[in-house]
Amino acid sequence: MTVKVISIMTETSSIPNRTAVAPAVPLIPVTVITGFLGSGKTTLLNRLVRQPDMAGAAVIINEFGDIGIDHLLVERIAGEAVLLDSGCLCCAVRGDLVDTMSRMAWQADHGELPAFDRLVVETTGLADPAPVLQTLMSDRVLTARYRLAGMVTTIDAVNGAVQIDAHPEALKQVALASRLLVTKTDLVSPAALDGLERALRALNPSAPMQAVAHGAIGSDLIIGDHDYDPSAAGDAAAWLGAGEDHDHIHTQDHTHTHDHTHDHNVDSFCLTRTEPVPWGALSDWLRSLTSLRGADLLRVKGIVNVAGRDRPVVLHGVQHIFHAPRLLARWPDRDRRTRIVCITRGLREADVSKALDAAIENLRD
Repeated sequence: MTVKVISIMTETSSIPNRTAVAPAVPLIPVTVITGFLGSGKTTLLNRLVRQPDMAGAAVIINEFGDIGIDHLLVERIAGEAVLLDSGCLCCAVRGDLVDTMSRMAWQADHGELPAFDRLVVETTGLADPAPVLQTLMSDRVLTARYRLAGMVTTIDAVNGAVQIDAHPEALKQVALASRLLVTKTDLVSPAALDGLERALRALNPSAPMQAVAHGAIGSDLIIGDHDYDPSAAGDAAAWLGAGEDHDHIHTQDHTHTHDHTHDHNVDSFCLTRTEPVPWGALSDWLRSLTSLRGADLLRVKGIVNVAGRDRPVVLHGVQHIFHAPRLLARWPDRDRRTRIVCITRGLREADVSKALDAAIENLRD
């Protein structure tokens, strides 16, 4: 899969005002479902495609054999696409995700597939989700038709702690999620479940978390808009999540019944600045971080009070890739502080904060 790195703009005049121009057609929201092997993605997806809310949706899976939908099939439409009896369109990935999604949009436009108003993408259990998210955020072909709404991660309550310890992919699936679903909760004790949830919260304090048994969960918790869509930043408190309440969370110091987060060297923290931040300094800071430590900058999201602007700018990135900066129509509340939530690996809050201060001072000199 090809991933493009977008440049960070250097002038405040270059910040696009995306609130002023409406897209020619409504963008199709995309939800990514990920989770390590055996964490219950298939069970969850099987239940999801049966729900009435999915009648106008499309689902992309890795292979049809990965999900037991054979008894739901009504007819094969075109290529790898099939129509389920719920009305949901299901398509298997063959090669590049960009090609699959672009082809589906073109076929729907030309009547070769039923029109769909939502897309769910299920990744393999061993997948690093970052390239998928980066592609959905930055590929110009896809962003003309789709918008990334959220990423839901399933975690096995029985084996999740061990998997996060042993597999970097499992850790990133948790750290990058906009919603965490802990599955198989009926198979563990309350104490074990509490320990796992504390560990997950240490890795990703801003994502809502819910326990699930037998894949039973409402579709709104899967396909509802979450915080990968910067337009959700209109509700700053909800979009920034727990970043406001956990300004100083260091998972290597966090104590709980499982100690596996101690070895991950993952930090979650919120940088806050009272004075407006010059856009050039912010741009230099982001460019330096992504250039030198992009792989360890797991996720950044923030609302920034940019010097010379009367409205806030929204930042949202995964490792090297950032959404284009977006001006909100107005401040969502009375709080005018810059608030930038960071989830990092091997990067200390003090160093990241000091780098931002240095960029601001350099611009003043």
